[in-house]
Amino acid sequence: MKKRSLRLFFTLLLLSIGLLIVSLAGIENEECTTAVVSGLATKDGCPILWKNRDTGYLSNKVILVNEKPFSYLALINADDLSGRIAWAGLNSAGFAIMNSVAYNLSYKQGDAEKREGIIMADSLRTCATVNDFENYIKRNLSPNMGCRTNFGVIDAAGSASLFEVHNHGYKRLDAEDFPEKYIINTNFSRSGEPEKGKGYLRFDRATTLFKSIPQGKLTHENILQMVSRDLGHALLDHPCLKEWNKFPPDKPFWIHANHTINRVYTASVFVIHGVKKGENPRKATMWIILGEPVCSIAVPLWVDAGQPPCPLWEGKTAPICREALRIKKILRPFKETDKAQYLNITKLDNSAQKGWLPLLLKTEKEIFEKTRDLIQGNPSSSELAEFEKKIALKVLSTLKKIK
Repeated sequence: MKKRSLRLFFTLLLLSIGLLIVSLAGIENEECTTAVVSGLATKDGCPILWKNRDTGYLSNKVILVNEKPFSYLALINADDLSGRIAWAGLNSAGFAIMNSVAYNLSYKQGDAEKREGIIMADSLRTCATVNDFENYIKRNLSPNMGCRTNFGVIDAAGSASLFEVHNHGYKRLDAEDFPEKYIINTNFSRSGEPEKGKGYLRFDRATTLFKSIPQGKLTHENILQMVSRDLGHALLDHPCLKEWNKFPPDKPFWIHANHTINRVYTASVFVIHGVKKGENPRKATMWIILGEPVCSIAVPLWVDAGQPPCPLWEGKTAPICREALRIKKILRPFKETDKAQYLNITKLDNSAQKGWLPLLLKTEKEIFEKTRDLIQGNPSSSELAEFEKKIALKVLSTLKKIK
């Protein structure tokens, strides 16, 4: 009996160690690039929320969680269909949230941690405004909160804010108070320990890209097309997109893409195109790219449309995500950890016009145009749902053609 107990003890101990290692590996790769944009910085006056989700969990899905008082669309890990852990989302009140882990914020030994996904799902269920979210944070500050992160939030009243939150305190930053009227963030907090944290190269690169857009002309479209897929480097001279079509198709051109915005760990892109104050929150649009950005295409979603189309959530791996992961293997053929950070640009574009990126961008621009036409009217819930389905199937069909 004693031997059986000992075997059980050591089995549980090994399982615990294994789970800890997996958990730590996942957290190590949580290094997202984000932005909170006030309507004062955008072309149409609507706030924008952006997140390139960098994580070890490359299989992502989007689901609708029917809840009260608010239902919500949630970006989730593929194996967690409850929607009680969300890594970004939009609810029926027009409130949206995302996060990026802040490694330079205060942490006390023994405090709870890694509960950001639970916090975001709970706030999507209960919050209608940015002020609601601030009150939520105030109520829950404690050693058991389990948080060390930057939360980006926007609402249907036009508010756009960043909250730098740890278990024992927070700082609120409003995008309209910044000269540019937007806040770019990676994996450090401005209120955290100086020169610590992570993601400074991605922060510098994103800052450069945003500044290249004329003031007051930011759109969700140029964030999705230009910024989220960027393979430039803040310090090194990577060839720019316009140069790729000069490369011969039969000679690989490798770049190290670990400190770029589009990375080997980028599992999805989340962009909310919000509404102006006074507009119907049902028109707030969630744009989602499942997979590495240069290997996939954005799909528009609305809470009012109900459950997203099957290609975004069905099966063990969502069909669109499955195709993007397949294409990713063509772009990054090496399996070894360090070599996997290299990609072959000639697969994206080349002098023979056999790269797939121009096709993806062209298809996405067509989707933008059709979505603008749709949303300018007053589409019913069923019309939104039918449109989503049509676009998702178009995206899936386009990705399947890439060999």
